Amino acid sequence: MSNIIEITDLSAPELDVYDRLSENELLHYYEPKGGLFIAESPNVILRALNAGFRPLSLLLEKKHIDGQAREVIARCGDIPTYTAEFDLLTRLTGFKLTRGALCAMHRRTLPTVEEVCKSARRIVVLENVMNPTNVGAIFRSAAALNMDAVLLTPGCSDPLYRRASRVSMGTVFQIPWTEINWPEPGMTALKELGFKTVAMALRNDSYSIDDPKLRAEEKLSIILGAEGDGLKDETITACDYTVKIPMSHGVDSLNVAAASAVAFWELGK
Repeated sequence: MSNIIEITDLSAPELDVYDRLSENELLHYYEPKGGLFIAESPNVILRALNAGFRPLSLLLEKKHIDGQAREVIARCGDIPTYTAEFDLLTRLTGFKLTRGALCAMHRRTLPTVEEVCKSARRIVVLENVMNPTNVGAIFRSAAALNMDAVLLTPGCSDPLYRRASRVSMGTVFQIPWTEINWPEPGMTALKELGFKTVAMALRNDSYSIDDPKLRAEEKLSIILGAEGDGLKDETITACDYTVKIPMSHGVDSLNVAAASAVAFWELGK
């Protein structure tokens, strides 16, 4: 049974999670236990629910109660569902809630690298990819183009940040992921799990991305670096392969999210 609550006081403490707490504060909300994150849009919320994440509360534009968010409300049971007109929600959240719904959800304990990679043959490592839009786009490409898991180094943006999960279209809840200690012992752990490591880097002494030797490898770990600087030199040196995407018209590089789609398409076959 739904629990619809119309907002009359923007300063109500139960609304803090949607406005007055940063995403970093949400991450540490229940320390030492797991924190919270905000999922945005009905489709993203439904994918989080399908993955088993527990909702704390919902925030909706009033017109979506019987519209876009109807299924979300039904799935969330009797948790508080706060609602107001569009202008009031914009004042509360500080942005236009064009997708109609936000949901505060409980985080879960992350799995181990071994658990995530147990049955995988193609995985992704993101080294210090800090832009949440890029992280979300990479997850979407990974899910669509035959990647089995994503591993993130400590310098990466959190895939559960609102923008990252929204840009991913909720695929952060569909493809397994976790954090990895990097470069060590993470690099050694991948090799012990049977993965050959592929550094995506702008080096002339590199393999062609369509080299049959790469496709023949049973297990590949595709490693992508930070916006601007790319992979660290020590990472490239430690990898089994260095791969460069061919460019034309004098273009020297692709955005990391665009490069990921090219790499996943070619190496995920």
